[in-house]
Amino acid sequence: MKKGGKIIVFSVLVAIVYSCSVKKDAFLNRSYHAVTTKYNVLFNGEQAYLKGLEEIQEKHEDNFWKRLQIEPITFDESTIDTKVLTPGADFNAGGEEENKNLTPFEKAEEKAVKAIQTHSMNINGYEKNSQIDDAYLLLGKSRYYTQRFIPALEAFNYVIVNYPKANLNYETRIWRAKANIRLGNEKRAIQTLRLLLDVLDETEKIDKSTKEQAYTAMAMAYEQTDTIQKVVDYLKLATTTNYNKEQTARNMFVLGQVYSELDRKDSARMVFKKLAESRKAPDRFRIRAEIEYAKNTPNDSASIVVLARMNKLIKNTDNRKFLNALYYQAGVLEEGRNNPEKAAEYYKKSLQAKHNNNYQKTYAYERLADMAFEKEDYLLAGSYYDSVMQVVSKEFDQEKRIRKIRRKNKGLITLRQYEETVKNNDSILQLVAMTPDERTVFFESYIEKIKKEDEEKQQQLLNLQNFGNSFGGGASINSVANKGKWYFYNTQALNFGKAEFQKVWGTRPLEDNWRLSDKSINTVENTSANAEGTKVNTRYELSTYLDAIPTDEQVITNLVLERNDALYQLGLIYKEQFINHALAIKNLERLREVSTDDKLELPISYHLYQVYKEQGDIAKFNEYKNIILQKYPETTFAQIIKNPDVKLVAEKKEDEILNKYKEVYYLYKENKFEEAVNEIDNFSSSLQNSNLIPKFALLKALAIGKYQDKETYKKELEFVAVSYATTEEGKKAKEIIEQLNKT
Repeated sequence: MKKGGKIIVFSVLVAIVYSCSVKKDAFLNRSYHAVTTKYNVLFNGEQAYLKGLEEIQEKHEDNFWKRLQIEPITFDESTIDTKVLTPGADFNAGGEEENKNLTPFEKAEEKAVKAIQTHSMNINGYEKNSQIDDAYLLLGKSRYYTQRFIPALEAFNYVIVNYPKANLNYETRIWRAKANIRLGNEKRAIQTLRLLLDVLDETEKIDKSTKEQAYTAMAMAYEQTDTIQKVVDYLKLATTTNYNKEQTARNMFVLGQVYSELDRKDSARMVFKKLAESRKAPDRFRIRAEIEYAKNTPNDSASIVVLARMNKLIKNTDNRKFLNALYYQAGVLEEGRNNPEKAAEYYKKSLQAKHNNNYQKTYAYERLADMAFEKEDYLLAGSYYDSVMQVVSKEFDQEKRIRKIRRKNKGLITLRQYEETVKNNDSILQLVAMTPDERTVFFESYIEKIKKEDEEKQQQLLNLQNFGNSFGGGASINSVANKGKWYFYNTQALNFGKAEFQKVWGTRPLEDNWRLSDKSINTVENTSANAEGTKVNTRYELSTYLDAIPTDEQVITNLVLERNDALYQLGLIYKEQFINHALAIKNLERLREVSTDDKLELPISYHLYQVYKEQGDIAKFNEYKNIILQKYPETTFAQIIKNPDVKLVAEKKEDEILNKYKEVYYLYKENKFEEAVNEIDNFSSSLQNSNLIPKFALLKALAIGKYQDKETYKKELEFVAVSYATTEEGKKAKEIIEQLNKT
């Protein structure tokens, strides 16, 4: 190389080395570090940051049943990091190998720290690299999204203090306010944002997006302080610029939701209509705005137009992923127009929609359950409430609405159990009452019926197989997937067969003995061998059914007692829990007809007396009133009937009775059982109309059980269980009886 060339190369190298210095305040140094920071380190950091934002948006799922978050992020409060870190503290220990598994935000933070540590030109207290403020802002935002809000504040404050004239100063102040909101410092955030907005209002040349961000942050702060009107004011201001289309649509939606919560339906409809008609808004906000508009529309002539619009949206194939919500809202509108059948059809379609979520399903199941409940189809209502409890997630398990459904369903579960007991025991007792000839005729008819049903099912399966073969034969010879005549090579035939299978068998898991609904029964048990060794289906054998009919008198007696107890409990549930007088009367009247237990006459008569009184049936009301007064004049029930307007017990006397109960209870705890029983008997005359009567009755029964025989103990418990069936004491007595019967 010539001497001149060597000089040029050497000069270039010297210039490069000289420009790399961060201690020299020269144009070349400033330009080199600014360009390197912006287009190398910060570029990679910003790309990682954008990737992290994209991941957050993908993971975040809005629940449109509740007020949306103004900032669409769900933070885990239990993992918030309040540790103060210096730039690079997280990344100066490990090498490249340790940083391979960094999240996008951690990667962005690493790049921001590298830019600060490598390219900062702080000379005499002044930063000469114009890109370092960008690096600190990126550092703070990355920490913000990883829930490290105090370290994020450190980064934001550094920019604000050290770069007061930076073009990012306003944006940094907004981010600092958001970090304070996340830390619970809403008042401080509001103060700083007010000062910022005052400055922005006086500044002529200001980016509209900055104001939009400031208004949005202010709405977030006031939302935390529950100052709803201020939230409304700043959300309205935030939606005027429409710079960030995604955030603007979200702000409008939240604004409409707040109006709806404040019962300002007209304002809510206006906002949702504007959002629904906005072409710039994302689809999910436009469609949901249509649904919210429908929710806020009264059930008048306007609802017909809204329903037509719902159906139009349903028919649009572009809205398939919103069908669950659209069908549901159409059902609500139909229900409001007194079309329950059409409403139920829409709710079921909502449940069957391909794109769905469990929280949406809870509302559809609840609506179907409520409709069945109103029709007094309690068994169907219970099955729908069961479905709600099956699909609800732990996140919403303690929601007030879900707790209410759980309580309601608890009563329906008990109701279903008693209804099943009555139905099953009645069926068995009906067979017991038949003559041998009647039983034979009955079961021969039943066997013929199930034989016919089985033959039809077999024929259906055979038809499906033939149908598949016929389709398979017509398949294209050029298609590998449809080659040959086998049924499973033809997609159309396969889908048809699958649908028919589910129609006949339902949805079955892939496992052994899938035909059985009860897996505890083996298929072999349905067959037996006759004398010639030929297998016979036991379902077609008359002896299978005749041998199952109980003949033992004690078993039959227990069936009767079980049935009668279920009738009594059903009567009380319908009377007191569901306020259904007709069904209460039906069960109690039937129990009165079939029961031979004299102890039941008084409680049955009193409950029927109350129900007929509520119904205004004077004849029946007087009939049962006379039974109680004439046959049981000294009972508590008779005293209540004689003195209906007298207050049950004065508070002072009730306190005296409570003190007496405590005294007797202490006797019981000291194993003085006979003395406790005598005290209760002597005090019984003072217990008229007291709410503590069931407690005394149960305590007496428990004391008797400690020193008398088992049968006497059971009789006392039965008296408590029957007389005070709806109280906790009555239920406890019944539980003890069940335990005694098992021993």
